[in-house]
Amino acid sequence: MAYDNKAYQIGFGNEFATEALPGALPIGRNSPQRVAHGLYAEQLSGTAFTAPRAENRRSWLYRIRPAAMHGSFASFTQPRFHNEFDTGPVSPDQMRWSPLPLPEAPTDFLEGLYTMAGNGSAAAQAGVGIHLYAANRSMQGRYFYNADAEMLIVPQQGALHIRTELGMLEVEPQQIGVIPRGVRFAVALPDGPSRGYLCENFGGLLRLPDLGPIGANGLANPRDFETPVAAYEDIEGEFELIAKFQGHLWRAPIQHSPLDVVAWHGNYAPYRYDLRRFNTIGSISHDHPDPSIFTVLTAPSDTPGTANLDFAIFPPRWLVAQDTFRPPWFHRNIASEFMGLVHGAYDAKAEGFTPGGASLHNCMSGHGPDAATFEKASQADLSRPDVITNTMAFMFETRAVLRPTQQAIQAAHRQGDYQACWAGLHKHFKPGT
Repeated sequence: MAYDNKAYQIGFGNEFATEALPGALPIGRNSPQRVAHGLYAEQLSGTAFTAPRAENRRSWLYRIRPAAMHGSFASFTQPRFHNEFDTGPVSPDQMRWSPLPLPEAPTDFLEGLYTMAGNGSAAAQAGVGIHLYAANRSMQGRYFYNADAEMLIVPQQGALHIRTELGMLEVEPQQIGVIPRGVRFAVALPDGPSRGYLCENFGGLLRLPDLGPIGANGLANPRDFETPVAAYEDIEGEFELIAKFQGHLWRAPIQHSPLDVVAWHGNYAPYRYDLRRFNTIGSISHDHPDPSIFTVLTAPSDTPGTANLDFAIFPPRWLVAQDTFRPPWFHRNIASEFMGLVHGAYDAKAEGFTPGGASLHNCMSGHGPDAATFEKASQADLSRPDVITNTMAFMFETRAVLRPTQQAIQAAHRQGDYQACWAGLHKHFKPGT
């Protein structure tokens, strides 16, 4: 057992090289005839072999046993976590939920996943799955990997210690963690009960958005992304390996920890990012730009300029625009939005949207500030800046309609009276004034 290295390397998409045991990394060869220390060489590819060099993601792993060593898979069921997005009619209603209740019975990260909505599928290699999680114990004797999607994890309560094949990823609220497709891991809860959000990306890999006229700097900077250094577990026992494959869960016995990579090099690896380091950009004259200006990561689709998934945040910032309604105006979008709140309060809602909660505004469903926020913003003194503090909201935005699951629609924590937040908006129309 030697899994104790919690150091990080910096940079997004960099070619990294790291070893937990001196001499484990081959020099000048990816797969020498004999790997040092009796290790096995194994390539983990996250893109097609022939993908352009700038987009190609793969890592070479040097491990104690090959990933092929485990028993046969049998079907495994966790009924609240799935990709069964309903095929019937989807209501255009705006929807909102209170936080997912923390469990009372012992529940680990995998058992605590709760599917809210999604579109597309792993088979189509397009779309997303959106889930909440609520857990109160660490994963014990169990490891998991997702063959369908890379996973973007947004903790809201309690840190996660994610032991992966390629090293330790420690993620706390107001940070995010990304686990690439196929990477095996286990989650521990150092702070006790934990809750948050998870988005499966079935499409092209997440990357930094292009900055265009913004220039070379701004938004999320590559140097603020952190990738773990090598660490490994050399333990034997009776464990289980859970796989998610084509929308279903499978379980296989395994007699050793699969987190046994002693060294690796490449650019396909888990990473984390601290949302508090985001360099927010906004208007300093009038009006406000589209929310795309808040994009941290994007997964492109086959349509230029249209994302399979955008991950945007709404962090602390200054509002200084003059003669302008400063909160987000009423709007309808071609894209569909799933929004969550990690910390504090969201400036476009007065109440009802609390940390751990969520909302869904699908394609062309009208939404915007509630009545109380509208009245306050309409009367604000615009000669002074408005400094928004103590907040961290985010949005999963996707080009296709998000189909809520039946359990999300019928959930006890769904706010059935959500539309009432706009009921107090009065008619102010006065012709001739």
